[in-house]
Amino acid sequence: MKNFATLLLVSMLGGILTLGSYKLFIEENHPFFQDETVTENNSGILPVSYDPNLYGTNADFTEAAEKTVHAVVNVKNVAVFNKPSSIWEYYFYGQNSGKILQGVGSGVIISPDGYIITNNHVISGASEIQVTLNNNKNYKADVIGTDPKADIALIKIDARDLDFLVFGNSNNIKLGEWVLAVGNPFNLTSTVTAGIVSAKARDINLNDGSPQSFIQTDAAINPGNSGGALVNINGELIGINSAITSQTGSYIGYSFAIPSNNARKIVEDIMEYGDVQQGILGIRGSDMNAAISTQFDINTSQGVFVAAVDSESGAAKAGIKTEDVIKQIDNIEIRKMSDLTGYINSKRPGETVVVSLFRKGNERKVEVKLTKYETFLIEPIGLEITNASENALKEFKTKNGVIVIGTIKAEKQYQALLGAIISKIDGRKVFNISDVKKIFNSKKISEPISITFLNQQGEEQTYIWR
Repeated sequence: MKNFATLLLVSMLGGILTLGSYKLFIEENHPFFQDETVTENNSGILPVSYDPNLYGTNADFTEAAEKTVHAVVNVKNVAVFNKPSSIWEYYFYGQNSGKILQGVGSGVIISPDGYIITNNHVISGASEIQVTLNNNKNYKADVIGTDPKADIALIKIDARDLDFLVFGNSNNIKLGEWVLAVGNPFNLTSTVTAGIVSAKARDINLNDGSPQSFIQTDAAINPGNSGGALVNINGELIGINSAITSQTGSYIGYSFAIPSNNARKIVEDIMEYGDVQQGILGIRGSDMNAAISTQFDINTSQGVFVAAVDSESGAAKAGIKTEDVIKQIDNIEIRKMSDLTGYINSKRPGETVVVSLFRKGNERKVEVKLTKYETFLIEPIGLEITNASENALKEFKTKNGVIVIGTIKAEKQYQALLGAIISKIDGRKVFNISDVKKIFNSKKISEPISITFLNQQGEEQTYIWR
């Protein structure tokens, strides 16, 4: 029995020594976990990720939601009338004066003393604006200023020590980043929805003649959310919810917000100057595409193609030329026109930006001092104009005129006037915006308006609005 135990012990020791020698000297080292995040597949076809840290990430929205709901308000657009304006008002209200609720939206408190930012379309045409806080307190609000083109309005209530949101930097948002939308859809107060940033600098073609630059998100936004807050998970305001794309008028997948940098700049302009101070580069152009790349032999597929440079503009003085391709501004990548306009709209006249451009196969950088964007809205006909550059006048074979840059009308006949030159109003030549203002300041609202347009052959065409 003793000999058998000894033999068994010797056998076990021999097995251990044999297995250890094999592991040490013969078998290759194959660790159970890979050190590299991405390795080659054993089949040699595709890379494979083995990083365990990619899974199980859980974003906590509770703190951001708690910060935001108390700073988002309900905004009511109320019309006040002294006598019935229709048979329906007479039927419901008789001869008495009264109020009609024209629309409901949201707003964001941006200071403890009651300044609130919202969409212009939420308060447009209001005789009275009513604001309800999250604690159900009601206030009347005054309009401080608006920017209809950007769809931003600044209103104020007489209150103190309010909860408010701080502005975040919308240039820093990333695709796939979690965001919260807070507002009052369907008159349901303090509603919070979550989603991700689906796209940046999105142009959704609102038919106003200029590229838009929205943050696109899949957070649910419905009627009543307009003017509400889009915040990151830190509770910082990165956008003002403004629009949805829908065939039904309700949320079906994507919604759009005005970037906070643009909204903040507009609000600061209104508070400091009383109106919006818009800076421009002084170029006209379009998104790069395959046709432009082939026609002008440009070896790049993204950026803004410069089709024209306005004389006396910052771009002209900096040496930007036609057929240049703008690729970057102040380290902000420019893939399309909405990237450019979105960033420039956050700047003021007099500020300097660094423009990186591509010219005949070479890259270069120039500093451009932004000039002031002067425009005038001819309200009776819904056309927005600006001063025409010397190059534009030469192109249209004329020595005078202003150029149409926008319209508040969606009809095709108005859209066709974009880029046209107005040479005369009521038979009088116009050379700049000041001439146009003088004419309209001396006219009565009931008087007809005669506008003479030029085509690129210098031919005149006159229309009369009554």
